[in-house]
Amino acid sequence: MESVTELRVRYAETDAMGIVHHATYPVWMELGRSDFLRELGQSYAEWEARGVRLVVNEIRVRFRAPARYDELVQVRTFLRETGRRRIVFGYRIERDGVLLAEGESIHLVAGSDNRARVLPEDLLALVQRP
Repeated sequence: MESVTELRVRYAETDAMGIVHHATYPVWMELGRSDFLRELGQSYAEWEARGVRLVVNEIRVRFRAPARYDELVQVRTFLRETGRRRIVFGYRIERDGVLLAEGESIHLVAGSDNRARVLPEDLLALVQRP
C-alpha cells in the first residue's frame, strides 16, 4: 500500500534562495506517515492512546531536485519493513512525477513510558496486511 499526501509549499518553508529548506522534508515525511496510518484504519493518535509509540531511531533523506514556494508536491509513503519491534517507512517526495527527495525513517516500538516493547498483535497485523 502507498499513501499520497499532497501539499502546497508555504513561504515559511523556503530559505533565502526561495528553495524548500532541507529541515522541512522530515516534517513532510511525518505528515505522510500520519496520513499513511490513518488510511490503514487507525491514526497514530489512536496508537498513542493505547500506549504504543513509534520512536524515531533514524531518518535519511537524499535530495534530488529543489522544491519552491507555492508548488504542489506529493509525499508518497509506504512501508519498507515491519516487525514486532521496528517499522521502517519509505518516502518519495515528488512534483508532477519529478523526484525531489527520497528517504526513510526507522522507528522503534515503545510504550508510553518510552521503554522498548513489542507491537500488539492487532497493530502488527494492520501494518503487515497486503
